[in-house]
Amino acid sequence: MPTLRALECLIAVLEAGSITDAAAALHMSQPALSHQLAALEREIGAPVVERLPRGVRATAIGRAIESDARAALTAAARVVDSGRSVARGEAGRVRLACAESLTASLLAPVLRTWIRHHPEVRIHLTEATSADDLVRHIESGTADLAFGPRPTRWTGAEELIGAEEVIAVLPTDHPLSERDRLEFADLRDQPLIHYHPDNGLSAWLDTEAARHGTPLTPVVRVRHASTAAHLAASGLGIALVPTTALTPDLPGTLRTLDPVLSRDLVALIATPADPLVRRFTADIVERRIPALSLPGRGDRSR
Repeated sequence: MPTLRALECLIAVLEAGSITDAAAALHMSQPALSHQLAALEREIGAPVVERLPRGVRATAIGRAIESDARAALTAAARVVDSGRSVARGEAGRVRLACAESLTASLLAPVLRTWIRHHPEVRIHLTEATSADDLVRHIESGTADLAFGPRPTRWTGAEELIGAEEVIAVLPTDHPLSERDRLEFADLRDQPLIHYHPDNGLSAWLDTEAARHGTPLTPVVRVRHASTAAHLAASGLGIALVPTTALTPDLPGTLRTLDPVLSRDLVALIATPADPLVRRFTADIVERRIPALSLPGRGDRSR
């Protein structure tokens, strides 16, 4: 297989018509250039240039391969240019996996900025319902970055994004809406909008409730936190919802839990050395988790 350097020497010689001038143009010695041409001729099994008393010219073989040699050099230059563009964050592809509750609040603002400032970067997004599902995307090679709660099993690179608070959503006429804060004990025997087992919130909330000695009473199970919030606001029961899943137009009443219930959100990084991945991760970490005003921090009840 001829080297790109040998092809570069061939094209330089054909353009200059001289070994001496070609060597000067490539900033290399004449013996070094002649060595590259000789290696190319050994690979092909025939001369590519004819030595004349004054200069050189292409043989029939040299003329036959000149076009392909130029194309190979152009392709190699494109490889370098593409790599440099990706390293500068100007091109390439980033595959993201994100907890569905974080897509709108955390990811969307950063995506808008990236699409505006990095139009040549292709972004592929997959939503997930649990932290372990995010790990599967990373480990299977379908995602370069994953954003969500800290998983139970993960030994790779990660960056802390912030803490996500989980609060209670109630109908506006619910008796508990008169309180500024709710304890887990207040949820005993209350109809609860719970989560489908596929959603990581299901097992996590059950564990937290057991830790407080308060079994939960589900009346319906849903897959998405935003759905749970709207069903609770409509009067079906109480929902425990991450603040990142709440929308500004949500009716109902929002109440903080006492003690505050929260969980860390992290970025799981498959390829920490990738410059695009590093830059996107840095933008997410800088964005952090949007704050929400609640009783004692600004009432959002309606």
